[in-house]
Amino acid sequence: MDKIVIYTDGSSRGNPGRGGFGAILMWNGKVKEIAEAYRNTTNNRMELLGVIKALLQLKTKKIPILIYTDSKYIVDSVQKKWLDNWIKTDFKGGKKNKDLWLQYHQLAANLHIQFNWVKGHADNPYNNRCDELATLAADNGPWNIDEEFEKNELAKD
Repeated sequence: MDKIVIYTDGSSRGNPGRGGFGAILMWNGKVKEIAEAYRNTTNNRMELLGVIKALLQLKTKKIPILIYTDSKYIVDSVQKKWLDNWIKTDFKGGKKNKDLWLQYHQLAANLHIQFNWVKGHADNPYNNRCDELATLAADNGPWNIDEEFEKNELAKD
């Protein structure tokens, strides 16, 4: 059976700081690259947003999806069922990125997703390209506003 293959990476210049994500979607011989930048965010938010934005590109829910990421945060949160527990406890204990995790959870509910961890900044050309897309976006913009992050940051002051 065909599979959609997605590579993603996130970047931030400072943590928090300017950030970006890059993703490559591959299916049936077609390749699509996407990237976005944000003026104030974190690396983990960009890693997760890369996955979300890639999933939002999909036009079908029937084809299995392989997602490759160098983010242990994402892979472990899903594979070790941490996310399920966070949702059950309403992210008790100050678990971060609730807005993005809930968005991912809603998107993933009707999809067949398998995560695969890849070593970052190594010899995987697709991961390296995603890193390049993410850092180019973070460095050059145009920068979107990560509204939930900025709202929470202002609430701390």
